[in-house]
Amino acid sequence: MPVITLEAASLSKEQKALLVSEFTASAARIMDLPKTAFYVFLKENGADNVGVGGVLLSDRKQAQRGSG
Repeated sequence: MPVITLEAASLSKEQKALLVSEFTASAARIMDLPKTAFYVFLKENGADNVGVGGVLLSDRKQAQRGSG
């Protein structure tokens, strides 16, 4: 059971469906396995749950808006 995991910001349902479809098709072709063998997990991380350089991503975005 191969597992593919992607962590990203919020995604629309259409984006999720496309990612699952394309990741599965590519991995199945490359690994010569049936598509049904793959599990794809999409983990969404909000800006309040991600830190970069010691600062929450949501705070960085607010600071950038305030300086522009």
